[in-house]
Amino acid sequence: MSANMNGDIMKAVILIGGPHIGTRFRPLSFEVPKPLFPVAGCPMIQHHIEACLKFPSIKEILIIGFYQRSREMTRFLSELQRKHNITIRYLQEHCPLGTGGGLYHFRDQILSGGVSSFFVFNSDVCCDFPVKEMYAFHKETKGCVILGTKANESQSVHYGCIVEDPKTHKVLHYVEKPETFVSDLINAGAYLFTQDIFQLLGDAFQCNYNEMNGTHDSCDAIDLERTVLKKLAAGGKLYLFMNTGFWSQFKTAGNAIYANKLYLSLYRKADHFLERLASSNDDIESPVIIGDVRIHSTAVVHPTAVLGPNVSVGPGVTIGAGARIKEAIILDRAEIKEHSCILHSIVGWECELGAWSRVEGYPSDPNPNDPFGNVPKESLFNEDGRLNPSITILGQGVRIDSEVMILNSIVLPHKDIGSSYRNQIIM
Repeated sequence: MSANMNGDIMKAVILIGGPHIGTRFRPLSFEVPKPLFPVAGCPMIQHHIEACLKFPSIKEILIIGFYQRSREMTRFLSELQRKHNITIRYLQEHCPLGTGGGLYHFRDQILSGGVSSFFVFNSDVCCDFPVKEMYAFHKETKGCVILGTKANESQSVHYGCIVEDPKTHKVLHYVEKPETFVSDLINAGAYLFTQDIFQLLGDAFQCNYNEMNGTHDSCDAIDLERTVLKKLAAGGKLYLFMNTGFWSQFKTAGNAIYANKLYLSLYRKADHFLERLASSNDDIESPVIIGDVRIHSTAVVHPTAVLGPNVSVGPGVTIGAGARIKEAIILDRAEIKEHSCILHSIVGWECELGAWSRVEGYPSDPNPNDPFGNVPKESLFNEDGRLNPSITILGQGVRIDSEVMILNSIVLPHKDIGSSYRNQIIM
């Protein structure tokens, strides 16, 4: 039976955090809030919103975070509301409230309209979000649902770990980032909760209030994973639904290229998104396209350029003759001159790359030989104080002279680069 036939009215909540969390996304977050960074040609949270649109019972989408209201966010949400005829609202926290505090603070807005259950998505994961399947599983189990995926033993300790009953899929135990191996089943950052969760959130708030005597805003902050999920599991009210599609975390700027690859592949599989992908056209002069590539309609690409696989080209970009671009994101109004080569890199807004220049990073994909491998969680520097291999990132307005090479480096905004660099942060 469909959700509409059941008469259910649902909402979805997207948790976007705030700028205090987005520091790991610099230098890209200098210019745009992390949730609005374009991945596969769309702001990151648009992928979450489009997943919600697949389920007609979701009548309202609430975005909760500590980012200041901006023209970019307001314009983005207004355009999506108008295009899809659905209510989307941004609810700004008065201080950072954690993954659970925002839900509790805005509980009246979430439950208004007679909502009995609602989705919650973390914005820093990329996934095809099986909302219909999660809802059907919720109706079957009558409990809260957590979306899970698998990780290898060494990586699992960096995530919330889940122990389930394999027959009923009831979660028997949940522990956030354990010190030792607990399970290869991990939290994928998507949930379907009932209104009963607000009792647990209220208990956590009261506990914080008592400990701090109600004297500090931090008593409003609640860690959903360490307090609520653990108690839901202990009470036998949480069930695991395994994700069968793609999944990855999106914590740092270095994760963007892999996320771009995953969402471009989603376009290929979905007929209604297929028009977003470019293709070579023998009838007209067009660039050579290899694999999944998205080119904005206002970009100008020379027909001798070769793009792909896994490339996104933003509005107003100019790409010259003989350019080669692979595994990359080229942001708005960048100018890539003739015979430039860009591999495993992000080229920021309004950058200019001279002729025969080369910008190259190190692939950050999971180990292809490990079926349960995820994007490596590495710090920016290794034990010797050197930059770990990762993608190359050019901040906004960077200018690179002709015949210059930038390898495995991060360049802060508005720098003029006249000589080659390797394994550097250029400030």
